Order: sequence, then structure tokens, then C-alpha cells
Amino acid sequence: MNLVAVLLAPFALLLPAAGGVEARDEAVETGRADWPFDPAGAPAPMAYPDEPVAGDAPHWPTILSGTGFEPDPAWQIRIERRMTIRITPLAPQPRRTDMLFGVPNREIGPHFVERKMGKCLTVSGISGVQPNGGNRLLLFMRDQRIVSAELERSCTSRDFYSGFYLSKSNDGKLCVDRDTLLSRSGVNCKLSSIRQLVEVSD
Repeated sequence: MNLVAVLLAPFALLLPAAGGVEARDEAVETGRADWPFDPAGAPAPMAYPDEPVAGDAPHWPTILSGTGFEPDPAWQIRIERRMTIRITPLAPQPRRTDMLFGVPNREIGPHFVERKMGKCLTVSGISGVQPNGGNRLLLFMRDQRIVSAELERSCTSRDFYSGFYLSKSNDGKLCVDRDTLLSRSGVNCKLSSIRQLVEVSD
């Protein structure tokens, strides 16, 4: 072996390694330029390789490639508009005791009888309420009518001494066996019947 061959032998050993490095670099650069790649020639959908998956972060929502993010049904919020109406007690009327002086002790005033009516009342037409003993309420209407409203058997009228609350219905009416009256003490009751009180002469 001559001197020239001995000197060139180390350089010959380095040439394959350098070629391999260049090939690997070229492959990496090619991969960056062509990724993501669709074999059919069409553009591949965008992917998110850096996003965490359910296995890495179980508390994170899984993001699917190429699809829009849709919230879980449990996250959706439903907003409803609800109006509550309060029916207040009828203001007490002052008594004229001087007019009763010297009058015999007997029942004074008009008599009322109950007459059938419909099963609903217009809420806006109610001006006041007053307990009438047992499970009955007196509803005073703006058109001067008086309505006797009977509550469910498990309810008493004294629970509604300070009035009641009522959720506004679509038709704006208070109906028997449908709408619930809520007292300030937290008692819930429905009406079982309503009757109009009509004044009759002696």
C-alpha cells in the first residue's frame, strides 16, 4: 500500500456517514414540507398533534381532527323568563262606631249567596284577598264582584292572611285545579272551586 492510499483511507470512511446525515436531514425537511400528507393527492384535514388527548389529560374535552368543537349537552344553559304576581290583602275599612250606638244587638248588613261561575278569573282583575275561615278565601275584584275561592282540603285560609304569590300564566288567568298559590310562609295550594257571592235583600 502506497503512502497516498494510507492518507486517504480515513477520509473514505467518513464519506458514507456524511451521506447518511444528509439523507436523514433531507427526509426530515421533506416530511416538514409535505406534512400533513394525503396519499390521494387531496389536502389533508388539519390535525392538532400537540393537543392533549383524554389519556394524557382526562379532565380536558377530547378535540377531534377535522371536526368543529361541540359543547356537551350538560353545559348548555336554558334561560326562561318568569313573572310572579302578588295579591295583597284588602286594606281594612274604618268602622263608624258612632253610627251603631243604640242599635239592637242583631245581625246587620246584607246577605250573600253563592252562585256558580266559570273556573277561571282574570288575575289583573283581582284587587285584594281576605281569609274567610276554614279553607276559603274572599277575592275582591276590581269590578266590585266578590268571589269565594275554596282551597284544597289540606290548606287553611289563615296561611294566606298576608296575601299570596302567583306565577303569571300564558292566558293571564287564575284557574281551578291548575294554578298554585304560594303564601309568604311557603305553603302551596290550588283552588278547588270558585263561586261568586251575590247580595240578596232580606
